[in-house]
Amino acid sequence: TLSGNPLAMAAGLATLRAAGQPGFYDRLEELGEIWRKGMGEAASAGSQPFTINQVGSMVSIFFTGGPVTDFGSAAASDTAAFEDFFWHMLSRGVYLAPSQYEAGFLSTAHSEEDLRKTFEAAHEWFEGRN
Repeated sequence: TLSGNPLAMAAGLATLRAAGQPGFYDRLEELGEIWRKGMGEAASAGSQPFTINQVGSMVSIFFTGGPVTDFGSAAASDTAAFEDFFWHMLSRGVYLAPSQYEAGFLSTAHSEEDLRKTFEAAHEWFEGRN
């Protein structure tokens, strides 16, 4: 656990201070919207069915044509496509959770340039899926 660890306590306190700054959560919302739109545009380059779930700065992608609202609809997704996408993105320096059942988290440490590079790598993958 992190109880009593001075480094963890200092990092936690710094995080709480940053989260208390004006505009912090607005920026997270903005990054989530940028991500949703950018990934949607990247996906339009190919024919792979793709669904985005996004709440604020929490994001998930599923390779299916319909909405994902529960475990059953998530399990119906194309896991082989997700695996291929994961390895492609990793090879381009974009680190995603290795399972389609895990959410991704954006933070204020992510820049719009980081997101642009993510969208370029995703576009490249989707374009190859025609």
